[in-house]
Amino acid sequence: MVAFDADDTLWHNERAFRMTQGRFAELLADHGPPEALMDRLMAAERRNLGRYGFGVKGFVLSMIETAVDVAGDRLPPRVVRELIACGHEMLAHPIDLLPHAAETVAAVVGAGHRVALITKGDLVDQERKLAQSGLGEMFDAVEIVSDKTPGAYRAVFARLGASAAHAVMVGNSLRSDVLPVLEIGGWGVHVPHDLTWEYERAEAPEAHPRFRQIPHLGELPALLTTI
Repeated sequence: MVAFDADDTLWHNERAFRMTQGRFAELLADHGPPEALMDRLMAAERRNLGRYGFGVKGFVLSMIETAVDVAGDRLPPRVVRELIACGHEMLAHPIDLLPHAAETVAAVVGAGHRVALITKGDLVDQERKLAQSGLGEMFDAVEIVSDKTPGAYRAVFARLGASAAHAVMVGNSLRSDVLPVLEIGGWGVHVPHDLTWEYERAEAPEAHPRFRQIPHLGELPALLTTI
């Protein structure tokens, strides 16, 4: 089985968050420099992952919480309205596939592999993005999980009747797409993206025998013939 991550592996995602963070910093410019505001926002996001999970909705709630924390009772209602509007824009943002995404998934399917999409985040938003991507019909299975942990991968592979030892997970996040799968005996293929959320950063396990890294998705079909 070959499983793909979605956000920033098959289509762009993080750049919408970066643009919204820029707007957040502009709205709160009177209450601190951008770097300090981003640190406060990141702390709120980490703190709230257990409450809200991953995705746009939790991000917007964390922005509002941070705005209230830094501005207190001086926070104008218009700022909250604008942050909510930013969230609406993100949830309606068009899907832009990354280079080689469509042809690579098609090539992997054509090579006879079972192909799955394993992603995390808000169910409704991830379903919307998959539908708009035009890739949905290519996958044998789609799994949207609350978080990508070793246990979550074990459960997904078990549901799909796949052995971790014969599964390859492809994604841009070392923390979510590679390390948990290596831990349960699978293969992890890292495809770096220029924009990576700080939470997803981790050290590459260079010496691990089941770890591979490629510069772009176009190199995946050839890599699969070697592992």
